[in-house]
Order: sequence, then structure tokens, then C-alpha cells
Amino acid sequence: MKVSDILRVKGSTLFTVKPDELLGTALNAMAEKDIGSLVVMSQGQLAGMLTFREVIQQVVQNGGQVGHTTVEQAMDAQPLTCSSDTDLDDVRRIMLERHARYMPIMDAHMLMGVISFYDVAKAVVESQDFENKMLKAYIRDWPEQEGAASAT
Repeated sequence: MKVSDILRVKGSTLFTVKPDELLGTALNAMAEKDIGSLVVMSQGQLAGMLTFREVIQQVVQNGGQVGHTTVEQAMDAQPLTCSSDTDLDDVRRIMLERHARYMPIMDAHMLMGVISFYDVAKAVVESQDFENKMLKAYIRDWPEQEGAASAT
């Protein structure tokens, strides 16, 4: 299974923010849309990712306040990325190793979408469920071998 399979099911809705926006504005957007990340875009290019992890780190650094912090000051300026052709097993391994919850999908320099660890886990479970159903159907319809019944 490829990342493109997840994007096809998930859709391509992206929520973005500019690096010079206030962190408080970005937090309001995240809360309003019930999302855990925003893609930071600058001049049509991926500039970084803002997730609750970066927000919490910045708030702690600011003594519990958001203050006048900009998105650029809090964001991850070098997020992990992959392409839509990346194998899902590779993405899962990378996300686990780096404790990444969100990963932008880039084809060349074009942002195709963002997948979350939830999206990856859901795709794996659905794939395993389908495989289990197929195996159970195969076993249930297993043809009896000739002579097997008379051998007992």
C-alpha cells in the first residue's frame, strides 16, 4: 500500500498558516477545525509544520503564555516528508522512529497533502481486516481433497 492510497481516501483538504501569523491565531484555527496540525506555507512553498507538540514547547518556553509569538518562532522548519509513492510500511517505520504524528506529502516541490499517524494506523487496520476476511472466506470454501475423508 502506498501513501497515495491514503490520500485518495482521506481527500486533499489542507489547513495552512503563514509563518508571520501570531501563534494565538493559529491555535484558534486548530481548535475551531479540531485539527492537530497546520501546514506552514510561505510564497507557495512548504515552510514548516505547526503541531500541538511545537505549540506546547513554545508555551512552556514563554512561561505558560502564547504572547506575541509568531508561527515561525514555534514551527518545525524541517518536518519529515515523504512522497505519494512511498510505501506505507516505510512511512509507519519513519513516523515511529521519529515520534512524528504528522507528515507532509511532497511530490517534487508540490504539497499533495498531510497524513497523520492516525491515518496510517487506520489504513493498516482496514487492510488487515480485508485480508482476514479474504483468508476466512478462502478457508471456508476450501475444497475437500479426494481420499482425505476415506483415509480416516
